[in-house]
Amino acid sequence: MIVEPQGRLQRASLRARVTWLAAFCVAGAVALVSLGAYMVVRKSTYDALDDGLRQRAATVANGTKVTTPDEVANYPAAFLAAGDVKMGVLLADSGKIIYPKDSTPPPSVQEAWDVADGDRPEFIWTDHKTETRVIAVPYQPNQAIIIAQSMVPQRTTLAKLSVVLLLIGGAGVLLAAIAGTAVARTSLRPVQRLTEATERVANTGDLTPIPVAGDDELARLTHSFNAMLGAVAESQERQRRLVADAGHELRTPLTSMRTNLELLLASERPDAPTLSQEDKTEIQADVRAQIDELTTLIGDLVELAREDAPQVIHEPVDLNEVVERSLDRARRRASNAVTFDVQLQPWTLLGDSSALERAVLNLLDNAVKFSPSGSSVRLNLRQMGDGSAVVEVADAGPGIADADLPHVFERFYRSSEARTLPGSGLGLAIVKQVAQRHGGTATAGRAPEGGALFTLRLPGRP
Repeated sequence: MIVEPQGRLQRASLRARVTWLAAFCVAGAVALVSLGAYMVVRKSTYDALDDGLRQRAATVANGTKVTTPDEVANYPAAFLAAGDVKMGVLLADSGKIIYPKDSTPPPSVQEAWDVADGDRPEFIWTDHKTETRVIAVPYQPNQAIIIAQSMVPQRTTLAKLSVVLLLIGGAGVLLAAIAGTAVARTSLRPVQRLTEATERVANTGDLTPIPVAGDDELARLTHSFNAMLGAVAESQERQRRLVADAGHELRTPLTSMRTNLELLLASERPDAPTLSQEDKTEIQADVRAQIDELTTLIGDLVELAREDAPQVIHEPVDLNEVVERSLDRARRRASNAVTFDVQLQPWTLLGDSSALERAVLNLLDNAVKFSPSGSSVRLNLRQMGDGSAVVEVADAGPGIADADLPHVFERFYRSSEARTLPGSGLGLAIVKQVAQRHGGTATAGRAPEGGALFTLRLPGRP
């Protein structure tokens, strides 16, 4: 099976990818700079060669005229050889080329003969067979001087330059790879710490935050990861407290129920003393009350567990209808002839109607529980004019002590007055969570009537 290069790159570590990226970037930059330098030097070298040829041709053409082939043949060849130059004269009339003896003729092409005929002012070209640069310029009528100079020195220089540029480029790429490795190792150290931390959390459950240094993107990522660890730790702590508190609250009714059931079962034995019908009726009533208490407590625990789970709310809710349904249920439950003074204004919001109904019902049940017989519970739903509305529930009971006010919304918290009354200590905690889940707040205070005043503030629109 053929592995795609992209697949190999994706499987490579981030450090390796940073190293390769740095090396490729430097290699590309070095290649472009080297190519540019080579092309500039090459052009300058060949331009200098052409200028030298033109100067030599101009010197010969403007100097003493050689009029016969013998004069050309007797031109000192050693002088030409010293300059690595070949020279000759093209005779257009006879189609011959004359050159100094003991030397080789310079190369010629048709364009050079056109110069001898007077059809071109000059012609310069490269003869690849002899590796020479050749120029032809007019000389005498129907004649042209042709001079050829070897290009071997220039090509040798360019070859050496290419080797130097190649070595420098290779060294630059190597240094870039080393620097990229060092930068990747230093820059990705926070990522490595994050990786080790996630592995530690997965293996041990240790939620210790990671030390943060700097203020770059990786530092902000570490801050976010620490915030996530803090949220997970807080969630675990809430779960532990909920389980511990629930176990403590369940222990008392279960123990009492077990004692009563054991007493009833023991009274049915033949050798056991019998219980009076009045005692049996009292024990049975206690068992039913403890079952009701357990049912309420378990329902509240299930509601709290459901509220702890994050949920996206999109359902339009008419808060008036929610309050009216809660009021109907509270009236059916009330057993102490409590009346309700209700004033409602229209209000809608996006939320969970069942959760909101449960929260309002908990406030009403709490007010009924602490209200004396024949008193009135005030229920108001009014708009605040700042994009929110409040549900106010006030009773005529004894009110909330100053020491209890900061704790009334805590799970399983019950004041000394409430410990003798039925309840689980979770109703107001559910109210607070429902309010927070809908972007609102729940507060407690004193009512003008002298009792407790609970306020549920919720965002929405009229």
